Amino acid sequence: MLSSQVQAADILTITRDALENSADLASSVSTYRSVEEERNVERGDLLPQIGANANLAHNRTYEESSFAGDVATQSSTAGNQGGTQGGGVGEGAGAALGGGSTFDSVSADDYNSASIGLEATQTIFDARNWFELKRAEEQIDQQGFLLLSDRQELIFQVSQAYFEILRAKDVLESRIAQEKAIGRQLEQAREQFEVGLIAITDVQEARAAADLARAERIAARSDLQISFEQLERLTGKRYDSIEGLSEDLPIKTPLPDTRAAWTALAMENNPTLLATQAAIDVANRNVDIARSGHLPTVDAFASYDYSETDIDYLEGHNSQSQIGLRANLPIFTGGRTSAQVNQASYRLEASQYDFESQRRETVQQVRSLLTEVNNDVSTVEARRQAIISNRSALEATRSGYEVGTRNIVDVLDAEQSLYNALANYAESRYDYVTDLVQLRRAAGVLDTRDIRALNDWLREDLSVSLSYSEDDIDDDALMNIGERPTPPSSR
Repeated sequence: MLSSQVQAADILTITRDALENSADLASSVSTYRSVEEERNVERGDLLPQIGANANLAHNRTYEESSFAGDVATQSSTAGNQGGTQGGGVGEGAGAALGGGSTFDSVSADDYNSASIGLEATQTIFDARNWFELKRAEEQIDQQGFLLLSDRQELIFQVSQAYFEILRAKDVLESRIAQEKAIGRQLEQAREQFEVGLIAITDVQEARAAADLARAERIAARSDLQISFEQLERLTGKRYDSIEGLSEDLPIKTPLPDTRAAWTALAMENNPTLLATQAAIDVANRNVDIARSGHLPTVDAFASYDYSETDIDYLEGHNSQSQIGLRANLPIFTGGRTSAQVNQASYRLEASQYDFESQRRETVQQVRSLLTEVNNDVSTVEARRQAIISNRSALEATRSGYEVGTRNIVDVLDAEQSLYNALANYAESRYDYVTDLVQLRRAAGVLDTRDIRALNDWLREDLSVSLSYSEDDIDDDALMNIGERPTPPSSR
């Protein structure tokens, strides 16, 4: 493998980077903190409430008055009397006034006023506020389980992406070796054709196999490059190389080894299931909140008001204080409260069905994954043996080709079978690791301790990088794949 000047990253380091830098996990943490603050919001409704108000204003009032009457009669009488005494002047005045008249009077007053008020209230009994506080606390528990679920999912995704790179590397390694081997077979066929030992069809068969091997090698290299991108998405960092998995990794049945034990573990620890169960508690509290609409509320209050004004050019002030209890009892709300109770009850029923559905899914997932892991143990051993068998078959086919009992197509098929067996064996080992991690994820017990245990089986001398090339292949080591590993070291 390529020895990089930069130290290859291991899975534990990358997992820690993901936990620190993952945008998805950071979003979940912020959501959890937001739900946490809801408890303080609801608690505030049960604590004393103090408010103040003030008012300063310039006021203008308008007053309008009017008088309507038989002014002509009154004026004529006065004019006659005046005419007797003043020689006809009253008559002229009466005539000038004429018939009935209306007098309008408008006045405006300006004054300033100011007031200030202070009121304090304390809830004595309000079932709704109390139940809302309890609901906020239960929502914190629910969101905590969801946060733990997101954290475990991130750890699984990192391990899956990590071993996907190693899988792609091993597949690429086998495809490069396959292309080299078939290329040598093609050169040998050409030489034999030139001296007349074989027909041109054998050369064409070898060339077709070489072209196919080249296409498979190109596809495998592309898969390796793409695999590195997934780690960058999860961590926000780019890694030039990562450590490889030792052949000494023990492939064995996980403990506990029974479906009942793993199922019980999941029932107690699976965070998604526990979050769904917590949703039932939240829904129950919503029912209580809806029913509290039928109950009275009682508050204690104290208030003080002060005001002053300079109306009519007189300055003065008024003050008033109150202390007492205030109660409110809803009598009839048009059926709204009853409808809210029914609505919350149906939602409670839905949450119970959701929990049952999640419980069944969790049980099925844990049982299926345990079966897959156990099958992976057998598959790894079977594919290890398949490498040995295909290697022996290839040697026998080559010997038969040299003595003329086999043709070149048989040799090419045997080559293809051997390198497919190498790739399949590598994939089965990584399937075992990722399925084991996913099993612990489904059981709700996946943590960085599990990643640290895997990290102990990584080796820097087996590191793989984006610049992986044909020169990095150890042909002898590749052909020894499938042999019994040496006993695990003290590491």
